[in-house]
Amino acid sequence: MTSGVRPVRGMNDVLPAEIGLWQHLEGALRELVALYGYQEIRVPIVEHTDLFKRSIGEFTDIVEKEMYTFADQGGDSLTLRPEATAGIARAAISNGMLRGQKHKLWCMGPMFRHERPQKGRYRQFHQFDVEALGFDGPDVDVELIVMMARLWRTLGLGRVSLQLNSLGTPQSRALYRERLVQYFRGHEAVLDEDSRRRLGGNPLRILDSKNPDMQALIAGAPLIVDHLDAGSLAHFETLQAALRAAGVGFTVNPRLVRGLDYYSRTVFEWITDALGSQDAVCSGGRYDGLITQLGGEATPAIGFAMGIERVVELLRLAQVVPVAHTPDAYIVAQGERATAAGLALAERLRDQLPRWRIAFGHGGGNFKAQFRRADRSGARLALVLGESELERGVIAIKNLRGETRQIECPMAEVGTRLEAEFKE
Repeated sequence: MTSGVRPVRGMNDVLPAEIGLWQHLEGALRELVALYGYQEIRVPIVEHTDLFKRSIGEFTDIVEKEMYTFADQGGDSLTLRPEATAGIARAAISNGMLRGQKHKLWCMGPMFRHERPQKGRYRQFHQFDVEALGFDGPDVDVELIVMMARLWRTLGLGRVSLQLNSLGTPQSRALYRERLVQYFRGHEAVLDEDSRRRLGGNPLRILDSKNPDMQALIAGAPLIVDHLDAGSLAHFETLQAALRAAGVGFTVNPRLVRGLDYYSRTVFEWITDALGSQDAVCSGGRYDGLITQLGGEATPAIGFAMGIERVVELLRLAQVVPVAHTPDAYIVAQGERATAAGLALAERLRDQLPRWRIAFGHGGGNFKAQFRRADRSGARLALVLGESELERGVIAIKNLRGETRQIECPMAEVGTRLEAEFKE
């Protein structure tokens, strides 16, 4: 590849040959949120850097290491969004959407993190994001989880399982934090560099360490479920009972803390054993204090984000074959007059048969070459128009996927004939 025109590392093209699975997944997601009454919202890709520092947390890997941050011409510090929840919360505040109102929202689009690129982890990646604002649950917690369970069934994906935990309220978590700091201070000599740094900022993030040398120490740490306040414990037990009643299996993982500071009470992850180390395909939780933290009025909220690339890869591994959007009919025209007539015919058929996909054989060439292109397009039918057909005012219809002989019909009747004899 010529130097200077390569893609940015970790930012990938999605080519036409690959797009079918993306469209299949995106279509399923749009149908899913419509089924549950969620409405689309679109928020900017770029936000003020302070939004993410205040929401995600200054001691998270995302803020410390991974954000794409720059100063614009006016000197403002701006950041390409690393996730969508903070932007949606900001939009709700700045557009006056709160004041006791409730909203069920979703968005889909690119996010950006400067991570080491590897399979399933990219610097530009895409997420499907769902947020429920104004609901204190746990019934809405259940809804978000069963929604995703329905998606996996709809897509035919079986190698996905659910992990749950509760982080309690900020008050109960502060008490747990003290116990955790006390525990890790007693073993500070064996903490790795990241964990020593987190000990003074957010010690819960130590529980999220992937360092194999830290796992034995983490396994002996106090459990947050043993330090929940009564309200959070009742919330968590109600959530579990409702999931069992809905037939959704899960595992309580007391080490699940999620990587963002704004979570409280319910946190969850859908994980898979099919993608190696990048096992989380959908993660979320409750963030009842975030909107207040950003300057809005107190609003309970919960949401999740699903990684599009990772679920597309699961679909590929499961050998899901999306519906191909191939043409129904391909117009083969030879000669200048026939080409002009064929273009006009294509437009007339698109008006007359709105459910039919009509392709036109641009590029000229003899009939043999054009029929090869028609066949490669996947079209069911070829509509053939040459000088002879033009003189006689007819169209030849050739079935490219069957043994039936080629037929002719008057050009004025071709739409009616296609609908009557070739409709699938």
